[in-house]
Amino acid sequence: MRKSGWTVATGLGSLVLLLTACGGSSSSSSTAGAASDTATQGTAVSSASTGSSSSTSSATSTANAKATQSSSASKQTAEAQPSSNAGVTFPPIGTTVLIVQHSNLGWVMAKADGYVVYTYAKDSKDGAPTCTGSCASVWTPVTGMPKAGPADNFPGSFGVVTGAGGTKVITYNGYPLYTYAGASTLSTKGNGIDGMWHVIKLSESDISGA
Repeated sequence: MRKSGWTVATGLGSLVLLLTACGGSSSSSSTAGAASDTATQGTAVSSASTGSSSSTSSATSTANAKATQSSSASKQTAEAQPSSNAGVTFPPIGTTVLIVQHSNLGWVMAKADGYVVYTYAKDSKDGAPTCTGSCASVWTPVTGMPKAGPADNFPGSFGVVTGAGGTKVITYNGYPLYTYAGASTLSTKGNGIDGMWHVIKLSESDISGA
């Protein structure tokens, strides 16, 4: 009987230990589950925070891009504004401006670039230029559409005749105009050559405000 009683007592003890072990395992599982839930919630919060940060960053980038575009547009608009010289009008392409220029011979007619102009004694009024070929390589016809300088008032009148090759040669009082290829700006060295070439003498009074 003692042996049987010991066996029962041993069995009861084993049962108690088994139940205790099961309870501990259940408690550990609950604790682990709670920890897992907490970690999951933390991850969710972190993800939400990251999403919010990304949204904020995206919104900031969009705002910066719009600001840059606005700044660029403003710059382009500013650059497109007319300059302070917008009221100044320039002659159309193909226009030749003629001015009253002072020289060693007094006031004479010249192109706006400073080259003095001449007439040829063999030309006839309102006729085509007779200086052609090799002559024209030395005495260059003044071509284009004539326009007086803004401060100049010429006593005569300008016109245009058709020269060699259909070029439009400028005339003054009906006579074709030329420049001398061997002369520099403001030079009148072509005057009197062969007794045929002459500058057009003018007066200081032909200049407005003079």
